[in-house]
Amino acid sequence: MPEERSLKVYAEETTFFNKISLTLTKLLTPTKVGINSLLISIKRNALIKAYYQVKELKESTDVDKKEAANKRYDEAYSLYLESIDRYIMDSIYKKVKNDTANAFEKDALSKYYTIIHLKDTEYLEYKYRKQKFLIDVDFGTVKESGKARIFEKLKNLYIEKEDSLYKGILKNYSVKLADGIRTKKANQIFLYKNIFDTLDDYVKTILPYKLEEKTFENQDKIVKEYEEFDKFSVGKLDEKDFVEKNMILLGLSRVLFTHSLPLVAAEQCYNKLLRDTRSLLISTQNKEKKEDVYRILLKLIEDYNVKLLSTKVYWDKPEERTLYKEFWKKYSTAKTGEEKEILALRRELHDTSEESDKYSALRKIYKIKLVEYGEMRTLKSPAITGESSRFVKAS
Repeated sequence: MPEERSLKVYAEETTFFNKISLTLTKLLTPTKVGINSLLISIKRNALIKAYYQVKELKESTDVDKKEAANKRYDEAYSLYLESIDRYIMDSIYKKVKNDTANAFEKDALSKYYTIIHLKDTEYLEYKYRKQKFLIDVDFGTVKESGKARIFEKLKNLYIEKEDSLYKGILKNYSVKLADGIRTKKANQIFLYKNIFDTLDDYVKTILPYKLEEKTFENQDKIVKEYEEFDKFSVGKLDEKDFVEKNMILLGLSRVLFTHSLPLVAAEQCYNKLLRDTRSLLISTQNKEKKEDVYRILLKLIEDYNVKLLSTKVYWDKPEERTLYKEFWKKYSTAKTGEEKEILALRRELHDTSEESDKYSALRKIYKIKLVEYGEMRTLKSPAITGESSRFVKAS
């Protein structure tokens, strides 16, 4: 791809010559748009042709033919991206500068400028996100054009490329998250946000196309989870909604991005979500809302155990693995929701024991629930200021 030119717009004096120059630019811009659109169309057609040639030769044993086809495809892809890049710089940039751009063009240039800024500090992310942005711009244009035949031909290529780019972006975040020793806490929070935002974007824009193609073995299960996620795509979300939405995204990630968001990174994301939900449960005052958050926490604990920990092979501490195996044996064979809830609460008391001061209010909530189920009882002792409760295991 060509080097980016500066996107900074300098103020100009409105002299007679500048006014003439501005008028000519406005007159010539539509011609530029037409030329660039034609070039994009030519490069797009060449890319589609090269893409399907590679597909046709996928099962071929002719290595030379396959290599030649892949080379043509890579070259066509590079030229295609360059043509879209040129369109943004030559056409949209000038229209924004001349104040003739529409809202979509202004938004596109703003996003483009944000991505370019990543080049010097986050080159890998820049590389993936710029390609993704350029493809998105053209795919959106083709979709809006109503040219169904071209759209259908481009769609498979678009899905495949986007799939690959999203995986690259998530893998980059996963590597950074795994390097937690050298990552500051503020940067880690930013990484978690980026991961959830990227998953959210993928599920909204790419997953519907993949579900249409019915490419998944467990299609019905993914459709069900997608429908649950879709409930959060409209309206204003509160903290509880965000937790629930991110929980669904993490569950989907275990199927969609098993290698790009590996178990180590996914586990960190689940733990971040657990910490957030615990804090929300402590801070929520409304009784009804508090119960809603509590139910989400139970569902999150179940998802964490079923979708992640049950598949975990390597444990840093062998004793933790032993404790988990004992818990999982009981949890997976529990016959009622109440039995599972009791086991989850006991597991939570264990997991929060090292930070008992921080989670004292939370642990009290858990113990009160266990008292209600007859699993614990309270011992009240008189004191000068009144009575304090002590929770002990029911005999």
